[in-house]
Amino acid sequence: MSRLRVLPGMGKFTLSVIRVFPEMIVAILFIKAVGPGSFAGVLALGVHSIGMLAKLFSETIEGIDSGPEEALIACGANRLQIIRFAVIPQVIPQFLSYTLYRFEINIRSATTLGLVGAGGIGTPLIFALQVRNWNRVGVILLGIVLLVVVTDFISSRFRAKII
Repeated sequence: MSRLRVLPGMGKFTLSVIRVFPEMIVAILFIKAVGPGSFAGVLALGVHSIGMLAKLFSETIEGIDSGPEEALIACGANRLQIIRFAVIPQVIPQFLSYTLYRFEINIRSATTLGLVGAGGIGTPLIFALQVRNWNRVGVILLGIVLLVVVTDFISSRFRAKII
């Protein structure tokens, strides 16, 4: 087996391993590695998002229609032209949609990651809960709900325009 055939298999295996662990577990590992704070949370969300998006992107690429590619090959197009005119137009809407969806998930996850010391939106919430400042807890929860709703609204509008 050639070395080039091993690399995609290793890449898929690595991405599968990344996806196995939920953000919370990855955050705890990064808190241990780099200390508590926002940096650990960003690393946890970033690593987990890379694994998830890579899986979704690869499935999108594998599922594209081969008709436009075959038509361009019949016309004598080179590989770059095939990618530009046959592949990219088919995958960009899905890529953007998945990226926006993952962004929404990351906003929600940032709340729970703050509860374990990984910074993010949940940090002020945990501090307010510790001192039992219920008015502040209510305001923070309201802010989190509004942020999620506004983000969802904006991304759904943007998604409707690109698809």
